[in-house]
Amino acid sequence: MRPFLLLLTLALLAGCAGGPRIDTRYTSRAQDSRVQFVVLHYTSEDLPRSLQLLTRGEVSSHYLIGSRPATIYRLVDENRRAWHAGQSQWRGRTWLNASSIGIELVNPGYRDTATGQRLWYPYPREQIDALIVLLKDIVRRHRLPPEAIVAHSDIAPLRKVDPGPLFPWKRLAEAGLIPWPDATRVAQLHNRFAVALPSIGWFQEQLERQGYAINRSGVLDAQTRRVIAAFQMKYRPARFDGEPDAETAALLATLNGSG
Repeated sequence: MRPFLLLLTLALLAGCAGGPRIDTRYTSRAQDSRVQFVVLHYTSEDLPRSLQLLTRGEVSSHYLIGSRPATIYRLVDENRRAWHAGQSQWRGRTWLNASSIGIELVNPGYRDTATGQRLWYPYPREQIDALIVLLKDIVRRHRLPPEAIVAHSDIAPLRKVDPGPLFPWKRLAEAGLIPWPDATRVAQLHNRFAVALPSIGWFQEQLERQGYAINRSGVLDAQTRRVIAAFQMKYRPARFDGEPDAETAALLATLNGSG
């Protein structure tokens, strides 16, 4: 009896090892890429330290772009999740690690002077050139809309400021990668809003339409100021004080088509 049971067990194990055949002749039309967003960051470190943190630490990104030379390092396959976004939200989606590609740019970020002034570090042109090439490839392969490329400060405005006010978003717009407000329309709306500034509730609604997570409290609270500052850092980096002024209103209305 024992030899029979042994043979039977071996036969069952052999069958399980082979497993059922998977038929791949049919493909569903109802699908798209796992990747819905691309999130841009700066590392706050030099290249050696950035590579160490992103490959040996608890954070990661799909790509890292050096400054000089502007080498692109692929650290995580795009089909896998990297740990770069943290607690985040954009256009109703939360915890964006699962639905985004993270790109880190080697950049020190900023330093605070003894007088309390914050000095930001610029991005070398060749680094942004490399980023644009990479973004165009990602957007093409994953069929992403222009609204899909965002800042870390967009998806987590209460705790992040990268890639900072010196990141050249307009260059990405000129490359056809992100939307940009028409200057003529902004000027027209600025004159209107200078006479009568919209309510705080209006600003909150417009920011939410952009994609930001914000409570519609109708009050200019700390959260609203941080979200306004994140928006200004992107579209009006010369002043990102979080104040809901006429120019910010004009930029929002132009981008949202609500002017």
